[in-house]
Amino acid sequence: MKLKVIIHDAEEGGYWAEVPAIEGCATQGDTFEDLLENIYEAIEGCLSVDVASIEVTEKDRVMEIAV
Repeated sequence: MKLKVIIHDAEEGGYWAEVPAIEGCATQGDTFEDLLENIYEAIEGCLSVDVASIEVTEKDRVMEIAV
């Protein structure tokens, strides 16, 4: 899966980024390298779901797939 990320210069220095395809998914970093690391963490956090809060029966399967 490929996602577009919009990177902005932050007024106070550093950078901030948003992922338009995922509502509310944004992060920041003091350096561009920090920002790149934080983007991956932000996307993972925005897409993660706590399966424990979902009712799963014996007939159901929980799978993790890479996209």
